Amino acid sequence: MGQINTCIFDLDGVIVDTAKYHYIAWKALANELGFDFTEHDNERLKGVSRMTSLNILLEIGGVTLSDEEKEKLAEKKNENYRTYILKMQPDEIMPGAKSFLEDLKNRGFKIALGSASKNAMTILNRLELTHLFDAIIDGTKVSEAKPDPEVFLKGAQELGTSPSDCVVFEDAEAGVEAALAGGMKCVGIGSPEHLGKAHLVVDGLHQMTYEKLLALNE
Repeated sequence: MGQINTCIFDLDGVIVDTAKYHYIAWKALANELGFDFTEHDNERLKGVSRMTSLNILLEIGGVTLSDEEKEKLAEKKNENYRTYILKMQPDEIMPGAKSFLEDLKNRGFKIALGSASKNAMTILNRLELTHLFDAIIDGTKVSEAKPDPEVFLKGAQELGTSPSDCVVFEDAEAGVEAALAGGMKCVGIGSPEHLGKAHLVVDGLHQMTYEKLLALNE
């Protein structure tokens, strides 16, 4: 039985809500291809890699493209998305996230980021949060997408921690599955109906406390 000393955070939907910018960028791409992409459709893209997201989008629109055309579209979507995140301000940090990170840091916890995003460093720098992380594992360091636990296991490895001593904070079902597959505890951020497999589900980090974290040891 591990003793929790490490917290690993997903980025999108946990520390910052970049989902709206992803959605705007995907919707623009769909409209350009001649079909609509709704917020309901967008749920399917949560926690999913860029190319898989594009394939889901094309499937919704009934569009078939070559791999080369797909690469160009994925790049176009990312450039559009980056125009939004390059304007992000620290006030876009989700409620309670910064104070919870600071509290963990002050108590001597190790903190890692475990995100599929290749833009993670840009976002953390814009939010002025980079200094709170001891390790940053993002889309540039991993080859497997969640629910594969690679991103979280690399975080534990980089911090010299055993997976059983780690708690993962995730807002996507695939992320919760990845944490459990990696032998870690998991706190779901969002609704219990989607994240029911997590050890604890809260609305956001504003509801997290040191006491709730310690209770996961039991």
